[in-house]
Amino acid sequence: MNTPNDSKAFEALANITTATLTTVLLKKGLRNVWIRGAFPIAADSKKRIVGRAFTVRFIPAREDLATPESWSSPKSTRAAIEQMPAGCIAVVDANGVKDAGFWGDILCARMSQRGVAALVSDGAVRDLAGVLSTGLPVWASGAAAPPSVAALTFVDWQQPIGCGGVAIFPNDVIVADQDGAVVIPAGLLAEVVDLALEQERLEGWIMQEVEGGASLPGLYPPNAENKARYEATKK
Repeated sequence: MNTPNDSKAFEALANITTATLTTVLLKKGLRNVWIRGAFPIAADSKKRIVGRAFTVRFIPAREDLATPESWSSPKSTRAAIEQMPAGCIAVVDANGVKDAGFWGDILCARMSQRGVAALVSDGAVRDLAGVLSTGLPVWASGAAAPPSVAALTFVDWQQPIGCGGVAIFPNDVIVADQDGAVVIPAGLLAEVVDLALEQERLEGWIMQEVEGGASLPGLYPPNAENKARYEATKK
């Protein structure tokens, strides 16, 4: 899943906040990149996770298809997990359903064994204590006791999906931290990384100025005079 060229970009992204990324992507014309309803379910989760998206798709439940027997189908959530490569971030389109858990502890445990980096979804997990015990980083909308088939029908994996109202394609890059999860289109990765690193440097300088007592007008965003002062510090 991850390419040989990913390591340097991912190392940089691990030090860039999702807030900065949304600003950079907004300047590129992409406004809808923050996955609604996906928050870290472990209260002490502070690590930022970066990886390529492995997409999983559910649709609303249809009674003849969404059955416990479907879990044994060759095309099932279980089969999807066996296709997830190490280092990927599983992104599950659960239709924003919060009254059924799309995933539980046993599935998370298997993902953890396979080296999956994280699980991100707009839906709810079940068996919350067990999910947390697996150590798999999870971003979701909460927890629910009923199983997925109470409200969802599994469809397929590695298709374009809509998760939290955001279009996500297989191999797009996901960055997830305490503010939630953001998607970077695969074709924009290198450019976004460069822009985000510069944005972080600029904001770091602005923060130093604020801590030194500077007022915000003309500083954030910087006017021509402050831009020149900032550029001088880079030299």
